[in-house]
Amino acid sequence: MLWGDAREAWDGTTMPDPRLMHFWDGELKVGQWFAKEVDGYEGTAWDVYYLYGPDAIWETVPAPLVGSGGNIYGEREKLEKQILTLLDR
Repeated sequence: MLWGDAREAWDGTTMPDPRLMHFWDGELKVGQWFAKEVDGYEGTAWDVYYLYGPDAIWETVPAPLVGSGGNIYGEREKLEKQILTLLDR
């Protein structure tokens, strides 16, 4: 989500895991929803992660939230620990 971002210029090979699905949200609706409903502010959440476990239920807002943070690259070790903890369940 940087100035000049364009769908046709995006490199989808940066996360080549076949289990992933990539979506383009040019109107920023997903980031605005997460900012408001999960983080509690008006704006757009970007370069963040929200980690939910297998017991998460999405009614109004998905819960329980296992972990979150951003920027993703800067908090990659924290994210890794949260994922490993989740996998040890």
